[in-house]
Amino acid sequence: MITAIIATAPWWVQDTVYSGPQPGEKLSAFKVLKVVGTPMPLEETLIPGDQPTVLVFWHGVERSILPLVRVVDQYGSERKELLKLYHIVLYGDRLEGEKRIPLVQQSLKLGSAPTLSPDGLEGPGSYGLNKKCLLTVLVGKGGKTTASFALVQPGIADAPKIMKAIAEAIGDKNPPSVAELDAKWMAARGGSGGRVREMAPRPGSVPTPAFDLTTEKGLRDAVAALQAEVTALKKELADLKGQPAPLAGPLPGAAPTDAQLMGLLRGFIQPTNSDTRVDEVLKEVGAYIKGKPELEKQAYDGWIRVLHLKYGTSYAQAAGQKFVDSLKK
Repeated sequence: MITAIIATAPWWVQDTVYSGPQPGEKLSAFKVLKVVGTPMPLEETLIPGDQPTVLVFWHGVERSILPLVRVVDQYGSERKELLKLYHIVLYGDRLEGEKRIPLVQQSLKLGSAPTLSPDGLEGPGSYGLNKKCLLTVLVGKGGKTTASFALVQPGIADAPKIMKAIAEAIGDKNPPSVAELDAKWMAARGGSGGRVREMAPRPGSVPTPAFDLTTEKGLRDAVAALQAEVTALKKELADLKGQPAPLAGPLPGAAPTDAQLMGLLRGFIQPTNSDTRVDEVLKEVGAYIKGKPELEKQAYDGWIRVLHLKYGTSYAQAAGQKFVDSLKK
């Protein structure tokens, strides 16, 4: 698996910025939470291997990252037979991240749905990610990094170097241009396509030099771009107020609203659980809900749902059914 690490610093940053493994260094396995397209988070292990892979770590969900993210995402979608692409969002508040990321995906419709890092803002401990960067993009091969760019203030100006690193990793001799990728991404999602626009930077930051601000034309172009971004931002904010599209058909049961019970349910459905671990979780659940009718009802509904969705090991499914039957009595 090829995994690319992309790290670049804007022109106004004096010192070199590093984030994540550098070229030649190992890309270790790490945990992610799948929170899109599932009624409750599922923990998975991401293992960079022999196939070319791109890891895009989001240190924040801000509009300024979108021009670059959508170009990388489009290239990953077009070369999915050769390339593995992952978006990993870093959130300090895990529950907030679980709620926010499905809304982000509903708005952006990324080809590779974003996942959540269970390790918070720091991300995987072995990766040494830099919190000053809004994006860290990693590209590698054979479990090792092949390129590294740390992006403090990401902009579309970073895209050509990133696309070049990915193309080299997969042996693409004729990669599409950044403008072509952006137009395809927009057109596929009902947008206008066309030229790539530079997004407005975070408040207080220095704009990425997409325009020559020393000329009248450059100033006019910059103002026009900002006006277009304001209009697009208003639309995105309106979209984000909506709710994620429900899964087809009604699901039996319901996810627990009690945080501790939800945590136990997540532990129960892990595909790596041993039979002993399954029994331990059910024992903890039984002790926690004993004599508490409301929690017993939440447990019943929660386990009914995961049994319906066939989450967990085969042993967990059988043990879970016995647990549900005991709650009926």
